[in-house]
Amino acid sequence: MSMSQGHRAAPAGRGRASQRTYMVRRLVALAFVVALGWGLVSVIATVFGDGDPQQAAAVQPTIITVVNDGQPTTVPIITSPPTVVTEPPVKERTVPSAENPAELLILGDSDAGSFGPYLQTLLDATGMVTTALDYKTSSGLARPDFFDWPSYMRQIVPAANPDIVVVTFGGNDAQGLRNLDKSWAVNHEPASGVDDADWRTEYGARVGAAMDYLSDGNRTLIWVGIPNDDNPDVTARMKVQDEVVRAEVAKRPNVVFVDTWARFSGRNGGWAEFVVDPRDGEGKDVRADDGFHLNQTGAEILAIDIAAAVTADLRARGATI
Repeated sequence: MSMSQGHRAAPAGRGRASQRTYMVRRLVALAFVVALGWGLVSVIATVFGDGDPQQAAAVQPTIITVVNDGQPTTVPIITSPPTVVTEPPVKERTVPSAENPAELLILGDSDAGSFGPYLQTLLDATGMVTTALDYKTSSGLARPDFFDWPSYMRQIVPAANPDIVVVTFGGNDAQGLRNLDKSWAVNHEPASGVDDADWRTEYGARVGAAMDYLSDGNRTLIWVGIPNDDNPDVTARMKVQDEVVRAEVAKRPNVVFVDTWARFSGRNGGWAEFVVDPRDGEGKDVRADDGFHLNQTGAEILAIDIAAAVTADLRARGATI
């Protein structure tokens, strides 16, 4: 039997063995090609986010600007829950010092953006704390369809791995509560003439879940409360929100609560425009024009209260401060 293309016929008696050898080589070559192709597919999938969902990052279609350490930074909005829930690593408790400073992360809405810079200044002066500030205006726990804080926490906390977390969600949450897909979880505001039980339950679950996550792994969580408002109707809604947060704090002795409501109330417990500045004992205007937010002076006074809570935690860790 002749072979084309210059191939000679196999010697008699060796035909079957040669054919088997040939087939084995073909199979080995085919396996190599398949393995190489699969490797290339895996690399491409990892790079472009279409690979194994436990390895590829979740799709991040939208970009926002936050402030981190006083500098604007673009970061992706989380518009859907991540495929893999990243638990915060356990943080070893060490004694803070200049050589081994505690790491602190400030999170929240525009209120965090108002008191955060002065808090960083106060803590930087101790020489025992490094700080990072990361906030999103108009955000909170009521509207994950606008900004999904629970998912974002699961990115930023493992990445920063702080010893201490300071968080606040202020005047944006006293509203109806939506789900991630924009559907209603509770379709009414608190203190709106409707039974608040469902609102309290749902908001309490969101607050409690955030507290549990942020305080996990030996972290200290300092939750900064909200002030009241000069509009009685708005204050009534915020009072429900504040009560829910306090109830969740009471369930968690490891969570530190900064009572912003009391700090910026008058002697009768109502709204106050002027409060005493602890730095000089003088009464000062502390409110912004909208009647709710704090102006620069008010934000600095609040930062002093938060810094006191941080200092107490540093001492509990063994720091000499």
